[in-house]
Amino acid sequence: MLTTLGKFLRRLRLDRDEILKDMAEKLSVTSSFLSSIENGKKKMPNTVKDKLLKCYTLSESELEEFEKALLESNDTVEINIADTTSQKKDLAIAFARSFDNLNDDDIRIFTEFLSKRQHGGGENG
Repeated sequence: MLTTLGKFLRRLRLDRDEILKDMAEKLSVTSSFLSSIENGKKKMPNTVKDKLLKCYTLSESELEEFEKALLESNDTVEINIADTTSQKKDLAIAFARSFDNLNDDDIRIFTEFLSKRQHGGGENG
């Protein structure tokens, strides 16, 4: 079954008149490996992601869609908190601990807040 990432990759290569083999060669992977990524059987390694970003000029909306598709294709999300404030570290840890207990209202509130922050709203936006 084609994943969100797979749909993005397929549309990207079709928009550029490429077949699976063409994209696989550009990304230095086999066609079968690329097909496995499209179908959600394999994760896209960072090396392939980096190569894709070098080989294809993505518009801002394509880049946003690609990043979202990558996140959806992962079962886990990692946040590097090594070079951040202790306050931000505490927040990340607290959020991770309570993540499974968020209800629909909590999710709506967080989503609205983060959406406003991404679009320049709110203090320090």
